[in-house]
Amino acid sequence: MGVDVEMPDPAEVLKDALSLDVRDRAALAQRPLASLDELSEEEAERLWAEEAQRRREDYHAGRSRAVPAEEVAKRAAKLFR
Repeated sequence: MGVDVEMPDPAEVLKDALSLDVRDRAALAQRPLASLDELSEEEAERLWAEEAQRRREDYHAGRSRAVPAEEVAKRAAKLFR
């Protein structure tokens, strides 16, 4: 017999996290980010495929727009100056 455990609401978790002081927020952010490095290659590929599908659907539904590669390159160059 399993016990149903309700997962916390991500919006509430984020709200609580953002209320922490800067050092605690940095410490809290470190672990989830590091966990992304622990994904298997198959899991990472699956997640990227899901993201690509979501972006495609958003584009076709008019919720996002295409940006020419040249514009993306210009924006990236500005960020890394």
